[in-house]
Amino acid sequence: MKFGMIGSGSWGTAIVKILTDSNHPVNWCVRTEKMASYIRQRKHNPNYLTSVNFNTSLLQLTTDPAEIFQNSDAIIIATPSAYVVSSLHGITSSQCKGKKIISAVKGMLPEENLLLNDYLHMNLDFNMQDYHTIMGPCHAEEVAAEKLSYLTFSGLDEIFTETIAANFKTPYINTVINNDIYGVQFAAILKNIYALGAGIAHGLEYGDNFLSVLIANCADEMAGFLKKAGIMNVEVGVHAKIDAGHQRKSPNYAASVYLGDLLVTCYSLFSRNRTFGNMIGKGYSVQSTQLEMNMVAEGYNASKSIFNINKDIKAEMPIAETVYRILWEQMSPEVGFRQIEESLI
Repeated sequence: MKFGMIGSGSWGTAIVKILTDSNHPVNWCVRTEKMASYIRQRKHNPNYLTSVNFNTSLLQLTTDPAEIFQNSDAIIIATPSAYVVSSLHGITSSQCKGKKIISAVKGMLPEENLLLNDYLHMNLDFNMQDYHTIMGPCHAEEVAAEKLSYLTFSGLDEIFTETIAANFKTPYINTVINNDIYGVQFAAILKNIYALGAGIAHGLEYGDNFLSVLIANCADEMAGFLKKAGIMNVEVGVHAKIDAGHQRKSPNYAASVYLGDLLVTCYSLFSRNRTFGNMIGKGYSVQSTQLEMNMVAEGYNASKSIFNINKDIKAEMPIAETVYRILWEQMSPEVGFRQIEESLI
């Protein structure tokens, strides 16, 4: 299987590392020819995860997404959600036909309020059977340091999903399989919003006791949204079956891709959403925070998308709604969190 990568940020770079460490060639679409030339000569990304050195004989670098579709069997998309549409500009349905698309996008396409699979289906007539996702608690910085991490691969074709996942197995990456395409994507979006809330709480100087209660309530709120959205497997302690071949339970809400990813994104110092929220809690404006970080915090746009989507789903989401109002409607973080205090159990 020939892999292509569209995205040269930290997460895209980490995924290319995983594949090349397993000796898989990768067609890699990067932002500029200058970046491509740098990687060829210096063997690392000049801007992200600079400690990661590549075997450049395994890399075919380009700045043209069309080349990735032409020369690859499976295309991984790992750009920030706000740039997905522009990164696919000019790609046609015929170029997508027969290809596998693997989403490593951890947000919604903000202008359309769509998941990537829905956008592809609506605009490129893409077959959902050929769509897969890579999600889970897997910070790029820990992949670079080869700290053991778990990635969940989702797809409707579970046999082929297993085949894809096998290519990512390394001594520092364990893989999990499920078929919950919508659930894992919504969970990845929601956990970023809640990590913003956890960061705001930290910036407001709430302590660990409060933070634990806040995150527990975020987990409950996320489960409520997923259930209202029609997602299955949103229970703890209940498993549909036992996978005897892998000695592993079937995934449920306590699995790494749902609750695990929520926890690490809310607690980890590597979490850019937590960092973004922390600055908001300390009194920075959204604009100054964006300039200071110079990195995309997916939860910012996601908070607006989920707020709009939830007008139809009608889940009870006082925490996510308050984060939205702080970021988009200039609600004072202090006022917002006094309201959140009253809703926690």
